[in-house]
Amino acid sequence: MSPRSYLFVPGDRAERFDKACAAGADAVIIDLEDAVTPERKAAAREAVRAWLAAGGRACVRLNGTDTEWFDDDCALLDLSGVVNVVLPKAERADQLQRLASRLRPGVRIVPIVETALGLWNALELAGAPGVERLAFGSVDFQLDCGILGDGEELLYARSRLVLASAIARIDAPVDGVTVAIHDAGQLQADTRRARQLGFGAKLCIHPKQVVPVNHGFMPAEAEVTHARAIMAAVDAAAGVGVITLDGKLIDRPVIERARKILERVTA
Repeated sequence: MSPRSYLFVPGDRAERFDKACAAGADAVIIDLEDAVTPERKAAAREAVRAWLAAGGRACVRLNGTDTEWFDDDCALLDLSGVVNVVLPKAERADQLQRLASRLRPGVRIVPIVETALGLWNALELAGAPGVERLAFGSVDFQLDCGILGDGEELLYARSRLVLASAIARIDAPVDGVTVAIHDAGQLQADTRRARQLGFGAKLCIHPKQVVPVNHGFMPAEAEVTHARAIMAAVDAAAGVGVITLDGKLIDRPVIERARKILERVTA
């Protein structure tokens, strides 16, 4: 099953790496970019190197390809503990192609789309070599575009990422962070909206967000019950062309969705 939650941990806080990995997130991202100030970049890189060399395993968010730190960050990619690579400010396929050429077999890229140009080129990014799934850097995207609000104001952007991912046949994208760390209701609403729009995961900035996000991307009990009823009706029909349940037609898309729901809860 693809990750539902990605938990960020600052790259210069080595004492938090193991704690982040124990927080229950499906994936941990050690962040060398926004969470680390320029004067701490080198120290953070060495802390990450030491932890990975000692057996640690996590995704790593590099600094952007146009920064002075990118090449030095890429020196970490030879370490076996690097699970996947997260690239900020992804805008062009050639950025991803160059990065993919430096990766060990099995290591994939999660580009973060957080600029107007990145969103415009979403399909190009989704189809680039080595890309596992796209992520939405919603806060930076708002800044780049002058957008106020994280609701319907970003509906087009989110939908474009979902469509690009579906066309490229990669995993469903990862939604951006909920910045209100202590607002459980907002986190629940944001996660529900992301799943309804077609996202498959969410970025987390605090360990307390992990469990609600993981739960939010799993089918609800009512969905599972209905899916089981659909599959039971299909089995009982034994090849009958038209199947109904509770007065509603059950056609191929309905059956496939029910099957996917049951696969998800048994994975």
